[in-house]
Amino acid sequence: MRGRGRAVFFRRIPALAGLSILALVIILSLLSPLLSTAPPEEIDLDRSLQPPSREHPFGTDPFGRDVLSRVMAGGRVSLGVGFMARTISLLIGLLLGTLAGYVGGRVDSVIMRLADITFAFPTLLLLIAIMAVVSPGVVSLFVALGVVGWAALARLVRAQVMAVRERDYVRAARASGAGHLKLITRYILPQCLSPLVVVYTLGLGMTIMAEASISFLGLGVRPPAPSWGAMISGGIAFMRTAPWLTLFPGLVLTVTVCSLNLVGDGLRDALDPRMVVGKRDLSL
Repeated sequence: MRGRGRAVFFRRIPALAGLSILALVIILSLLSPLLSTAPPEEIDLDRSLQPPSREHPFGTDPFGRDVLSRVMAGGRVSLGVGFMARTISLLIGLLLGTLAGYVGGRVDSVIMRLADITFAFPTLLLLIAIMAVVSPGVVSLFVALGVVGWAALARLVRAQVMAVRERDYVRAARASGAGHLKLITRYILPQCLSPLVVVYTLGLGMTIMAEASISFLGLGVRPPAPSWGAMISGGIAFMRTAPWLTLFPGLVLTVTVCSLNLVGDGLRDALDPRMVVGKRDLSL
């Protein structure tokens, strides 16, 4: 992000608020082993279903486990799976989108038809089908999420590559003898990074939501490992007697996804020169 774009981002109060909240969630999740009042998997039936208190700010679950500790530990799982899955989607989309946009022809047709097939299935149903075939777990979950989410990124990269490859400086580099790899890595892909950063950030929240949905259905992270979606699912049966079991993980999940969306909106304004110029002109 260049100087002007950075200034635009840091003038956006919602973007700064989202970045601050996201940083807080990440820090608390990473430091959960040090900050937890009790191990997240420690069972103590004597303190089962205790309401929020000074000792247990988020209360305890039916097994007497501290909900706050499990929420923080669950953040490591949910955020880790979300980042890994989105990164896999980015790598697949970047590779296939670049091939489709640069090579064109039959390669472009085959890759775009694969993307159309992926779009034809509802994302959640496709994830359920994949997770029902493979064994549930963290690795299989983020691989499935990564494979499902590549199509939109590939289409974006393809469109960007097709637009950039015909510019004068790319033609000049090609005429000077630059090879295909050099053209792609040095002249074409750097011009595609700004929209990719925005789409990656905005899609990260949806990926975390998808992970929570799969874990809610019992096809994601295996218990007793904590996950926001699994914690919400486990607390459904106690909604009337112990609403904190679903309230706190659901609230943290909502706040995290909203903060990612705010950061994505701020990055879009900062990295889109037309947005910056347009808003500057309106302020004159």
